[in-house]
Amino acid sequence: MGLWNLYFIAKLYLFSVGSIQPAWWLNLLFALALLVPLQQRWQRVTRQVLAVLVGAALLYHESRLPPFGYLLKQIPALASFSPTYMMELARRAFTPAMVYVPLLVVLVYAVVNRWVRVTTFVLLALIVFPLWQGMGTLIAKSSSASTYAVNPRADAGIANAGADGSGGSYDEQLAAFHHAEKSRRVAFFPMSNDPAAQFDIIVIHICSLSWDDLDVSNMRDNPLLGKFDYVFKNFSSAASYSGPAAIRLLRASCGQDAHAELYSAAPQDCHVFADLAAAGYDVEFMLNHNGRFDDFRGIVEREIGRPGIQPQSIEGLPPFMREFDGSPLVDDYDALAKWYQDRTAKGGGPVALYYNTVSMHDGNRLPNSNLTSLQSYPIRLTRLLGDIDRFTEVIARSGRKAVVIFVPEHGAALRGDAGQISGLREIPTPRIIHVPVGVKLIGLAAGKSAPGHAISIDTPTSYLALAQLMSNLVANSPFKADAPALDQYAHDLPQTRMVGENENTITMGTANGYVIHTPDGVWMEGK
Repeated sequence: MGLWNLYFIAKLYLFSVGSIQPAWWLNLLFALALLVPLQQRWQRVTRQVLAVLVGAALLYHESRLPPFGYLLKQIPALASFSPTYMMELARRAFTPAMVYVPLLVVLVYAVVNRWVRVTTFVLLALIVFPLWQGMGTLIAKSSSASTYAVNPRADAGIANAGADGSGGSYDEQLAAFHHAEKSRRVAFFPMSNDPAAQFDIIVIHICSLSWDDLDVSNMRDNPLLGKFDYVFKNFSSAASYSGPAAIRLLRASCGQDAHAELYSAAPQDCHVFADLAAAGYDVEFMLNHNGRFDDFRGIVEREIGRPGIQPQSIEGLPPFMREFDGSPLVDDYDALAKWYQDRTAKGGGPVALYYNTVSMHDGNRLPNSNLTSLQSYPIRLTRLLGDIDRFTEVIARSGRKAVVIFVPEHGAALRGDAGQISGLREIPTPRIIHVPVGVKLIGLAAGKSAPGHAISIDTPTSYLALAQLMSNLVANSPFKADAPALDQYAHDLPQTRMVGENENTITMGTANGYVIHTPDGVWMEGK
């Protein structure tokens, strides 16, 4: 087979490190086709050309990359990236090792192939590896079956709405999860008529921040994170892209939809801001960006549940940095402080604000800086958290009451995952969808809040639990003189299994980690 041996050796290596899942019998047939002797030169040339095409298509099929048709649909979005960002992505994907390692391997192969019939060992490996993998799968299934027989609810800690997370195959578990989620709702009730007990609700939706990103940036001890009254330690964003994440948050009053259902109309009582409006709130939204990329502004306008609502103006504010597509971004403190100044000037009843920031988005560039977006991430994160901290102090000084909700859309994937370079979020792994969510109550009477002692919510949760906490706070204002202790508001919040979904890939939490449902319908253990 000549140099085609290296193709199969490379596949065996990629399989051993978990980067691909080979279609073994197709590879064996491919190898045998390459061994068929051909007499005519044109036949050999034709076979080589066809072999390159088949080999490339087969390798792509075996990888964790999304279907090729999906990539074609992403071309318009990729075309909007700035040249600087495209170059940064290219440097992440292609390293010098991708050049010198193959050259070294070819040289070693040229020497070894003189003394050893490499083709024989390659063919043997293509037969032995699938047999070895099949035996491992049978043993794992046998062990799994015996475990369930001994303890059928061993995975109940991540169960959702009474659906046992350990029962049946992964397909059955996922179907049970989606079925249970369809019936889940959070009800909202009118707020207190006492003006002294009323409060604003400010939801700050942050692009690209997960617990793992905080760890990579050494930012877990940031002062803002220590000032929350509630911290969700095991919260699933369920999505790894901004549009779906926004839809899921804005539909927080209902259970978790399957990804395909996000783009169908939802019942009015699923829209959490519509529920807040019914409870007596004036609903507003604001972005620190133009919202044009992937029609993000249009998504918010459709899903916020108040037809005809327009974003609050950020005109006149100086740009802070440039977005990945070259668009200007406004500083978060400037935007929030301007909104709050306008809000206090006009007075009126309580306001519920949805604010979206993309200051942490991959590819953003600081002014007068040569840092890549990965290098500048800790700098941008320090500023963002500081901006939000300053904004909460502005509210406190105003004497008004507010509940500030800090909730990321998804992580930035700073560390990367198996099969995904840093910044790529096609596979919604726990590193990406496990996000830090905090709630800060501003204006509580002395002694009501104990700074530095946040109420930790450690159970597996998602947007439904956040909506329930909001509902509890609205129904029985914590700012009333006779309000219950703060921990009572977070008692028995609905739990949600960690299930991440994109158009082509699904991840699902298990007792021992997580599994991935690949685009070709195969479940595999996450790494």
